[in-house]
Amino acid sequence: MEVFVVRHAKAGSRHRFDGPDHLRPLSAGGRRQAEALVPLLGPVQPASLCSSPYRRCVQTLEPLAGALGTRVRTDDRLAEGRAADGLLALAFELPAPAVLCTHGDVLEDLLARLARAGVPLETDRIDKGATWVLQIEGGEVAKARYLPPPS
Repeated sequence: MEVFVVRHAKAGSRHRFDGPDHLRPLSAGGRRQAEALVPLLGPVQPASLCSSPYRRCVQTLEPLAGALGTRVRTDDRLAEGRAADGLLALAFELPAPAVLCTHGDVLEDLLARLARAGVPLETDRIDKGATWVLQIEGGEVAKARYLPPPS
């Protein structure tokens, strides 16, 4: 089974945004990246879309949800500052194929855990809008593949 883990698309500057960080939206470039996820991930017909509750993460998956005629579910376990434990729990709980959207720090933790577990990683990149494809076999992540950000 495959789980697609997306780092949220480009958002406006954290320091320039006048408001709580969890409300910071995607930038124009980020909206283009989110739209470009539709032809990338739409063909896999995701059974579930789940995001950090942060606005920029939800907005990253909204075009895909619209194209699939479904909705984006939010889960605090994908929020910034969380460990990868929650992300991994969701990867095993949700119907597959699942698409999860999270933050750079959560992805960093995930990749470090996978590397320690001996999962071969071709890179440790976590660019905004990039996707990691986790191949789950026998209740474990067996492989992880990097897809660069669209557009």
